[in-house]
Amino acid sequence: MFRTETRGSVFVLTMERAPVNAINRAWIDGFDAVLDELDQRPDITVLLVRSSQRTFSAGADLKLMRECFATDDGPDAMVETVRRIQRLYDRIESASQVVIAEIGGAAHGGGFELALACDLRVAAKTAPLGLPETRLGLLPGAGGTQRMSRLCGPGVARRMILTAEVITGAEALGLGLVQWAVPAEELAAFTLALAERVATMSPKALSACKRCFSAADAELGSGLQIELLETHKLLNTGDTRRRVAAFLDR
Repeated sequence: MFRTETRGSVFVLTMERAPVNAINRAWIDGFDAVLDELDQRPDITVLLVRSSQRTFSAGADLKLMRECFATDDGPDAMVETVRRIQRLYDRIESASQVVIAEIGGAAHGGGFELALACDLRVAAKTAPLGLPETRLGLLPGAGGTQRMSRLCGPGVARRMILTAEVITGAEALGLGLVQWAVPAEELAAFTLALAERVATMSPKALSACKRCFSAADAELGSGLQIELLETHKLLNTGDTRRRVAAFLDR
């Protein structure tokens, strides 16, 4: 279901659940186990999430949905599964590592919500992306309404979610949903080079920046106070002092 590889300070997680990396309970358990491992790996600065399939992830497993909708307590079971996905994606978003999504193929529903929980997103220019839940009378409940609104504003979020529009990676770049869109044949090399570049940064500084980004949704004063707190912490670390000294001595 998952294959992992460590390349220096970069941890590569390849999703391998054929054919479309559909999300079910076992998939959630497996991803959670990877994050548990990373919690014990201070040597890892970047988590790179990619797929070995033609699809990045098609979202919820149809078999799971059928099972849930076939029983009287199905809605409760489905909500509990969505709650577990929410918690998983919250863990990804709040991970101390920088998390990069390499979107080489279709990312729909919960698969796209997975990418939205990552810090950085690189898509193949032709990869189809979308949140189709409203077509099924549902909503993107694994953080889709919240993260998309935060990332690119309520206008784009309403456009994408209320119309169930599917766009390409190139179009997603223009809307601010991904930070890079590259030709498919260049995607793997581009994303790995990006991960390796980020991995050269101070791990403590990267984690501090992520905490400050999270505070941006709070009251401005609170966010500014957290920036000061994290700056103070960084200024007292040997790594920051070495990096600043090297810069000043150039």
